[in-house]
Amino acid sequence: MELQITEQHNGWWVISQEGKLWLPEGELPFGSAAQFSLTGKTARQIGEWQGEPVWLVRQAMPNHMVSARQLLDQDRGLFQLVGRGVQLSEFYRSHQFCGYCGHEMHVSKTEWAALCGHCRERYYPQIAPCIIVAIRKGDEILLAQHVRHRNGIHTVLAGFVEVGETLEETVAREVMEESNIRVKNVRYVSSQPWPFPNSLMMAFMADYDSGEIVHDPKELLNAGWYRFDALPQLPPPGTIARRLIEDTVAQCRAESEDDDV
Repeated sequence: MELQITEQHNGWWVISQEGKLWLPEGELPFGSAAQFSLTGKTARQIGEWQGEPVWLVRQAMPNHMVSARQLLDQDRGLFQLVGRGVQLSEFYRSHQFCGYCGHEMHVSKTEWAALCGHCRERYYPQIAPCIIVAIRKGDEILLAQHVRHRNGIHTVLAGFVEVGETLEETVAREVMEESNIRVKNVRYVSSQPWPFPNSLMMAFMADYDSGEIVHDPKELLNAGWYRFDALPQLPPPGTIARRLIEDTVAQCRAESEDDDV
């Protein structure tokens, strides 16, 4: 339930608008409402971190509005709460009017939803399911540089799940479309909410089956096999892509050491 902030309210403050986040001094604000001139604003508690409430305030600040990516190196639990706040802020901003009847909507008091008082339609935040997969061939891992990564970062392949598709089918299709190879032994690893803008990344590992790499130039600048101890620049820590790569490297290294015994 939304409430009006008083001077007595304390906690973590997720102040977000249009996908951006207020990070004065490069840090997520923590302290009293008065300390950050938030008294009288409207807020909603979206969780708790280290015993303190996490508040969402849906507004822009005059400066220091940046991407939540700057908090990737923070504790995973805090980053996920920040991501929740950024996504909810954008959801409510983009659902002010009903898509069915055009009437004004209001925020639900009991769940993350927007409600139409006229036609009773109920809207929930959209989540886009994505797969991300590390592909191994012996002591090598398939890494690619995406067209949007002009900073030299190489990462594993990923893509959105299509309607009527299983996650395993998505893995096979995306890998074929982007690299022209087939994979086998597809296995689930973990997941990560990814608020850029509203994805849920579902991570897999797979083994190379057949084919020669031919990368999709619309998606990738290049793609290739890299030995586990000679990798290019990688995604930052805190990303599930980095975890997949590190887990694959650990497996390759362990098997290499066993072979040396």
